[in-house]
Amino acid sequence: MTADRVRAIWCRELGRDDIAPDDDFFALGGQSLIMVKIQGAFMEELDVEVPMDQMFLHPTVASISAYIESLCPTA
Repeated sequence: MTADRVRAIWCRELGRDDIAPDDDFFALGGQSLIMVKIQGAFMEELDVEVPMDQMFLHPTVASISAYIESLCPTA
């Protein structure tokens, strides 16, 4: 499931294990350098390119997962 994979990436890159689907990336301590690492992980692990502006528009695991699934419904 995309949301589980996205959450795993966020947990790893943010150094946390308590991220809920609706937690805000920035409220969790996320910043642009971590966002770039997450963007790279999306490309490497999910084989999908997520533009930076979309990452700002979808700052939760749930919303960015839905965006990714809209790009590749088989994800």
